[in-house]
Amino acid sequence: MAIRAKSSDDPLAAFVGSQVFERLFAEGMSLVEETAAYLDGPGRAASTALSREQGLKYAAVSMDLSTRLMQAASWLVMQKAVRDGDMTALEASEARYRLARHLPLDIDTSFELRFRELATRAGQLFDRILRLDDQLYGEGQKTAANPVSQQIEALKAAAQSGAFDPLAVWKR
Repeated sequence: MAIRAKSSDDPLAAFVGSQVFERLFAEGMSLVEETAAYLDGPGRAASTALSREQGLKYAAVSMDLSTRLMQAASWLVMQKAVRDGDMTALEASEARYRLARHLPLDIDTSFELRFRELATRAGQLFDRILRLDDQLYGEGQKTAANPVSQQIEALKAAAQSGAFDPLAVWKR
């Protein structure tokens, strides 16, 4: 049985228990549904008016868009599982649950405006979730060892002690 994360000192528990997460979850799931409805209906019809070359490009972007949205939705559902105690944070940090990085979507201006808007929104959502994933499970956890972060912390400490000499940090 998984342990439910509730510690206020735990950034993951704080995030998945927040209203920010609830809004992100709702936004992500809504975008998945909205995009699927578009691709199955108006998008399918609009793609038939494209040239063969543009049609192939549209199909490739549609697949990439769908892949990103499914990864984003899976990540959001996984975070909900962590919050609800159905999965541990350690399990969620495994490589198989991490998001894959993608090149930016190649959104052609010849594509219908609605498709371009959905692709842009999906790209922005995916990028936000990717940053959160890094912050909660990956790169973001390592920033404390970053030399720049260490210097900033030293400056903060000097300012709080009342002996603020900004150049003292670099004189060591």
